[in-house]
Amino acid sequence: MHFVYIIQSIAHPDQYYSGLTEDVEKRLRDHNCGKSKHTAKFKPWELVSYHFFRNENTAVAFEKYLKTGSGRALAKKLLR
Repeated sequence: MHFVYIIQSIAHPDQYYSGLTEDVEKRLRDHNCGKSKHTAKFKPWELVSYHFFRNENTAVAFEKYLKTGSGRALAKKLLR
């Protein structure tokens, strides 16, 4: 199973991060423990959305899209 997730910083609500994982709960714990250099300075994080994909290539493509300007804009619009 492949999940693309979006988290939001509790301390800095304008900060979002999207990623790809096979274990959403573990990955959120990792972000909140500071194990990712990209998210450590904005912790703590909360999960705001996750999406399941059977096909890994589709999950990778969706995560890559969310990291583009238009993907970030779409995510923020849908999650407000």
